[in-house]
Amino acid sequence: MSVQKSEKLKSLLAGLSDRTLVTSRWLKARSYGSSLVSRYVASGWLDSPARGVYLRKGGRLSWSGVVRALQEGEGLPLYVGGRFALAWYGHEHYLRLGDSETVTLYGVDGVPGWVDKLPLKSRIVVCGKSPFDLTAPPFNADATDEKLRALGLEWIDVDGDLGRVVFATPERAMLELCDGVSDSSLVYEVDALMQGADTLRPQRVSMLLQHCTSIKAKRLFLALAERHQHAWLAHVSLEGVYLGKGKRCLVPGGHLNPTYQITLPADLDEHLG
Repeated sequence: MSVQKSEKLKSLLAGLSDRTLVTSRWLKARSYGSSLVSRYVASGWLDSPARGVYLRKGGRLSWSGVVRALQEGEGLPLYVGGRFALAWYGHEHYLRLGDSETVTLYGVDGVPGWVDKLPLKSRIVVCGKSPFDLTAPPFNADATDEKLRALGLEWIDVDGDLGRVVFATPERAMLELCDGVSDSSLVYEVDALMQGADTLRPQRVSMLLQHCTSIKAKRLFLALAERHQHAWLAHVSLEGVYLGKGKRCLVPGGHLNPTYQITLPADLDEHLG
């Protein structure tokens, strides 16, 4: 191997942690062509757990490495949100057994085929577009903390110094979970999560409610916050927040919340831990 090629390989390996997963697109953008990458694999410098993605030899697959590869390598404006984001923020004891290992992603309707072919312990579920009219930027160096916070998003150091991942803030993740409610069992779950959501930031809640496009999500979120008498609710502004018209029957035979005109299960208290 020539000195130039040797330095090129050293540069690549030096930039890959043991949890970094890179894509063909990412490598090509850095002048590592397919034939050169194939040579690295054949020589034992890189592993390829699925076609089109690579780890340094001996590297470990992780859900965070996959998400970083999608955000940085593929340039997809998706992020960790909903149920898994809330679990990460410390609410996993409210979730159903095993769901903390299901990584819920929002922002796009699909991901590259290699994601499902990876031998991951965690399951990755793409939930599609979030219920907001906010457009996320590419998650690169230009996605500053300030820009992300304005969208209800934030960088999280999930692996310490090994790399960051974009997450929904707890306020945004809670509204996303409310949007996905389709039956009583999910209402019980969101209600349990809302019981512990006593540190949500009212200014951010107000902003996200203004940009939320789901009437169901907004009404359910507010009704459950009212039910648990969270102090921050008194500081939430509903100016410019459209809550729709008429009653919404979320649960047949349930009790109607008179403030937000949405039915909730009559036995919510029985399901709280």
